[in-house]
Amino acid sequence: MISTKARYGKRLADKTSHFMRVLTRFMAAATDAGRFPPPALPEIAFLGRSNVGKSSVINSLVGTKLARTSSTPGRTRSINFFEVRWPGKPKPELVFTDLPGYGYARLSREVVQEWPTFIEPYLKERSCLALCLVLVDVNVPPQQSDRQLLEFLTASGRPFVIVATKSDRLSGNQLQKSMQDLAREYEEARIVPYSAKTGAGREELWREIKLAAERVPVSQS
Repeated sequence: MISTKARYGKRLADKTSHFMRVLTRFMAAATDAGRFPPPALPEIAFLGRSNVGKSSVINSLVGTKLARTSSTPGRTRSINFFEVRWPGKPKPELVFTDLPGYGYARLSREVVQEWPTFIEPYLKERSCLALCLVLVDVNVPPQQSDRQLLEFLTASGRPFVIVATKSDRLSGNQLQKSMQDLAREYEEARIVPYSAKTGAGREELWREIKLAAERVPVSQS
């Protein structure tokens, strides 16, 4: 059974590795609202707990090591902006933003202090923010910190999709049960199971991103 699953994961990764090839460029790292890049393109924000695999999901989507991964939770201390452009297009189409993680005990107080200074203004006031991707680990029970974030986004009128990461670590039955638990906890949310390792969910998540980006006017300047 294990070898079959491993072979299937490899085939799935091979199949998805050619989907939606994109070109990317690091734009800026901001810890102050005054240093955000001018709002010109639809932005997709990645949010989640410090050990949820945010960087791995971003890198899986674009097919390159764009965001820095680390075994130490909480390494991202700024909002990092990355341009995304389809091959053959003369200009970028959208921007990915990687926000600091939360929920890691050693950093919780620091993150709470930082939230009002630049994270909250970004989520509340950023005019080009098209979609928030809230990453949760499908291997652990629903967390109160994730619920608080979703309530904040709902109160702020921000559209969001939950990305259930590390889905490859569960068998089919286990994944189904975990997804059902998440659906009961977050009844209002669209939930996409995702594996950065195998590529499962990549195409579906790109569809969500593109649909959200199309709803936000793009500056022609």
